[in-house]
Amino acid sequence: MDLVIGPLDLPARVDEALAVQAVAFGLGPDEVAVRRQIVLRHMTSPGARAYGATVGDRLVGFVYGMPNDRAHWWSTVVEPYLRANGNDVWLDDSFVITELHVHPAHQNRGAGRALITTITDTAAQPRSILSAIDIDSPARVLYHSLGYQDLARRVLFPSAPRPYAVMGAPLPLRRP
Repeated sequence: MDLVIGPLDLPARVDEALAVQAVAFGLGPDEVAVRRQIVLRHMTSPGARAYGATVGDRLVGFVYGMPNDRAHWWSTVVEPYLRANGNDVWLDDSFVITELHVHPAHQNRGAGRALITTITDTAAQPRSILSAIDIDSPARVLYHSLGYQDLARRVLFPSAPRPYAVMGAPLPLRRP
């Protein structure tokens, strides 16, 4: 069956999406329970939207995001790191990619690229920002290939065991 990218009713399919995230990101049941509440709260934010990657009726990947708001928790954590690098302007008039996950069995087939380009192509903002674990990973290779640049590195989130990089790209994202 073919992979289909389309709008996702994330609140209705939150458990399915978090099952993908748990496998892709190595989350335990307690972390999934916490993230479930966060996702449901995020999806009530103005302009929040989600897209899914499906094979048949099975969700194999998803992305969601929203226009950035400096009052949101994520922005308050990353702002000092961005300011230290002269990049805090990226927090204004940006579309933030909150989560992007693809089931490992479906990675390296273009699903992540299709999800992120689809959601950012519909953004009204002139740029996009996101955070990713600050290691050389397939995710960071993908983001760099789309035009994302490192805006701050070694960003520490409370309760996250590893540092993150905050990345930004002008929209529309670069195509191969």
